[in-house]
Amino acid sequence: MDFFQAVILAIIEGLTEYLPISSTAHMIFASSYYGIQEDDYVKLFQVSIQFGAILAVVALYWKKFFDFTRINFYLKLAMAVIPALVLGLLFNDLIEEALEQPIPIAIVLIVGGVILLFIENLFKNPQPITTEEQITNKKAITIGLWQCLAMMPGTSRSAASIIGGMQQGLTRENAAEFSFFLAVPTMAAATIYSVFIKTYENTGKKGYELLTESSDTLTMFFIGNVVAFIVAIIAIKGFIGLIKKYGFKPWGWYRIIAGALLLAYFITYK
Repeated sequence: MDFFQAVILAIIEGLTEYLPISSTAHMIFASSYYGIQEDDYVKLFQVSIQFGAILAVVALYWKKFFDFTRINFYLKLAMAVIPALVLGLLFNDLIEEALEQPIPIAIVLIVGGVILLFIENLFKNPQPITTEEQITNKKAITIGLWQCLAMMPGTSRSAASIIGGMQQGLTRENAAEFSFFLAVPTMAAATIYSVFIKTYENTGKKGYELLTESSDTLTMFFIGNVVAFIVAIIAIKGFIGLIKKYGFKPWGWYRIIAGALLLAYFITYK
């Protein structure tokens, strides 16, 4: 992977991580297009630049994240992230295998798009939850269970947790915001695991060993996180405005069209 490809992947991560369109799918398709998907450093890079996207949420919502008097906020996030941590460890190998299959991921992208077209009709609530304080511990755990659907590549962590939030009675805006908050511990855990714990199959090295192999690999890591941070801030602000005005249908149509084009590409050329 060269610096240009690293920046492209970082832009994709920042742009798609918090949108219901699957950042994993987009990065896999991009790295497959460049022919670098099998490289261990690329696999690590695609996860580790989530750190920049995490910081974007913390920066935008810093008052809430650093208000230590609101212990319930932290407890809800902790309980909501537990299902993903447990299932992620149990099924990590299966997830890795699925990440190498672009055609099924394109199909999941299309199916998820169809669901987004009808989500607001499926989960209508006459008295929706409009504030984070109204989210009970039980609802937080349930949203966390919904988030686990994103372990199927192409589903989208954001889409799964937003759908889970709406199913639990949250408005679409509040479901999106809680999805942003839940992303911080979820993605932080995934990043820590990928950098410090996981051993990569092709090289037999830990993530931090791959990152520090050369000045170029370390520089790409820092540049990738900075780019992901900046782009994620723009994406989050834009997404909240768009769902208030248009709902989720534009994202549903995007997923269907993108999935169909990618499916055609990989069937034809791969």
